[in-house]
Amino acid sequence: MKQYKKLLKHVLKNGELRDNRTDTKTISLFGTQTRYILNNGFPLLTTKKVNFDAIVHELLWFIKGDTNIKYLVDNNVNIWNEWPYENYKKSKKFKGETQQEFIDKIKSSKEFAKKHGNLGPVYGKQWRDFNGVDQLKNVINEIKKNPNSRRLIVSAWNPCDIDKMMLPPCHSFFQFYVNDNKLSCQLYQRSADLFLGVPFNIASYSLLVYLIARECDLEPYEFIHTIGDCHIYENHIEQVKTQLKRKEKKLPTLWLNPNVKKVFDFKFEDIKIENYDYHPFIKAKVAV
Repeated sequence: MKQYKKLLKHVLKNGELRDNRTDTKTISLFGTQTRYILNNGFPLLTTKKVNFDAIVHELLWFIKGDTNIKYLVDNNVNIWNEWPYENYKKSKKFKGETQQEFIDKIKSSKEFAKKHGNLGPVYGKQWRDFNGVDQLKNVINEIKKNPNSRRLIVSAWNPCDIDKMMLPPCHSFFQFYVNDNKLSCQLYQRSADLFLGVPFNIASYSLLVYLIARECDLEPYEFIHTIGDCHIYENHIEQVKTQLKRKEKKLPTLWLNPNVKKVFDFKFEDIKIENYDYHPFIKAKVAV
């Protein structure tokens, strides 16, 4: 993961201080690209602990087409909590609950979760139902039938639905490429929180490559990460400097249940990370 550390250094050195929709300024650089060869080890950051369980649950949530946080919080994944909570605070139903009390209600009440836990038509909805089109299923079928196609694309950016989403897609669209029986994926991410979000994105889309390669009988090869607004929040700078001082460890390996062959059949217990050696977790606040 030297590529990731190099990107952190590059943005710190060459980025400019910018305002944004949040209350926290960023050091921002426009237009970056990093490449990760997957047979060198699974690209899960080792210079700080990354919650792989949360990555798996989130990806399976996307794949199912789900957009309600209940599945996530039921599995102790809290990465999407801030947005529905902030929206709930604006409603007439809000009675001064803390975010934890809000999440407890999501867990305990399906009716409450249905009303207040939905994020709008975000990633999963667009992957599986983009104006009636199941993009994910279509792209898998197309990889099998026409691997040389230049149209192996899934888009989460649907202009018709942007105003209905609590957070418009940051990882906006991705494209697959097959060569020599190997599967690669390039993601275009319009906006990237380099310290908190990007390690998740790298691991998530690399995992997606593995799952689709399994179904299409291909070898996972490369994940290419292209970013538009690549930024480090001001309140993450010290954490970034701490991370940059740490030495990379050997990358872990990914285990997939050999009995599962289809992307839509994978469950959480079918996906595991092995030999993950990491430096301690570094805490940082997400900007909402």
